Amino acid sequence: MAQVLLISLRQQDPEAEIDLLAPGWCAPLASRMAQVDRLIPMPFGRGEVKLAARYRFAVTLRAESYDRAIVLPNTLKSALIPFWAQIPVRTGWRGEIRYGLLNDLRRLHKQSHISMSQRYGALAYPEGESLPARLPSPSLTVDAEGVARLRTALKLKDSGPVLALCPGAAGGPAKRWPAVHYGAVASHLVARGWQVWVFGAKGEEGLAQELVTGLAPVARKNVSVLVGRTRLEDVVDLLSCADAVVANDSGLMHIAAALARPLVALYGPTSPQFAPPLTSQCRILRLPLECSPCGQKICPLGHGRCMWNLKPDRVIQALDGLAGRASDVGQPQDAGQPQDAGQPQDAGQPQDAGQPQ
Repeated sequence: MAQVLLISLRQQDPEAEIDLLAPGWCAPLASRMAQVDRLIPMPFGRGEVKLAARYRFAVTLRAESYDRAIVLPNTLKSALIPFWAQIPVRTGWRGEIRYGLLNDLRRLHKQSHISMSQRYGALAYPEGESLPARLPSPSLTVDAEGVARLRTALKLKDSGPVLALCPGAAGGPAKRWPAVHYGAVASHLVARGWQVWVFGAKGEEGLAQELVTGLAPVARKNVSVLVGRTRLEDVVDLLSCADAVVANDSGLMHIAAALARPLVALYGPTSPQFAPPLTSQCRILRLPLECSPCGQKICPLGHGRCMWNLKPDRVIQALDGLAGRASDVGQPQDAGQPQDAGQPQDAGQPQDAGQPQ
């Protein structure tokens, strides 16, 4: 979502040098963003203060003679490094008390900047300037040689359309569509001649196993579980091969959107208006329940109906609908009006950009 800011900066100044200070694990994504000239690994973990070490690190950045720093996290400590690095223009939203640390301090108007991408993108423009009617869509490059190498190494078939399933979500179990529902969609598409690839992070192997367990033996032969077997850059390359993707509100959902893959995005406790996939080739599905979106990691009512009652047949129908919209690939979606979306959620200040969704 922060790539919207990077693209907007590049559009305004094609000759600008843009360095990204972010956690090292972001490097595989940053390397696939044409706007990033260099990623500087953040030497501090989430929540670590270490004032003396931050100061020493900031001093090393003075030699770069940066003209401007744009601070996406809203924490006080995130504003210290640009200040100590003596960067003359330091832009960011008001958050924790950091007057003086940021000298281009913006007041966030939540109703005009509903989505996270709008909040990031607005920092590319002078304060008070209206955003473009359509923000640029994120876009990741793909390593074609890497795709071929991965297909061989992971013994992935070259025939038949590919359905990518992303059953995990780092934001807690409430965001996860039931594995049995994912299994039902997989079974239906395999019967139509599709192969299914299951993606996820290390630690989500149990979700994948639960998905596969309910499949008939003949269906399992056409399902490849890639959970825990791929690096982040591998996931980018392999997702680019998918003819369709089904994903929860998660990082993999946003990667699929940035690759312009036909996508069915599933929302329950979170708001699709706050963090929608930025692509037109997408159907967003959610149920209009009174308790949703609650924003909780675990269902506070204990029933999880916002995800459980979203049945596989709706997802299959959405996939069928996307098949007729291939000509729309690459056209940006109006992020403020995602399909099937509910009312905007009051999301508060922008999240720590070092921990993107």
